[in-house]
Amino acid sequence: MNKTELVAAIADKAEIKKVEAEKAVKAFTEVVAEELKKGEKVQLVGFGTFEVKENKARTGRNPRTGKSMKIKASKAPKFKAGKALKDSIN
Repeated sequence: MNKTELVAAIADKAEIKKVEAEKAVKAFTEVVAEELKKGEKVQLVGFGTFEVKENKARTGRNPRTGKSMKIKASKAPKFKAGKALKDSIN
């Protein structure tokens, strides 16, 4: 499912116009991104948690040459599914 299909499904489910559903999806993604940038996490009970994972600097290998190389520390967004979501899938 892509963003357009998601917006259409939300509009249908919530019985609202697609324009309103698109605004809601955009607002949701912006708020989650802003909170993650601040180092906060967004927890939706029953659905899951969006948080930032910090990767430490480490030494890796270039697969082509086999040479060692330094990989810088970085941050990456992470989603952890909640129990209710996992149970609904299984």
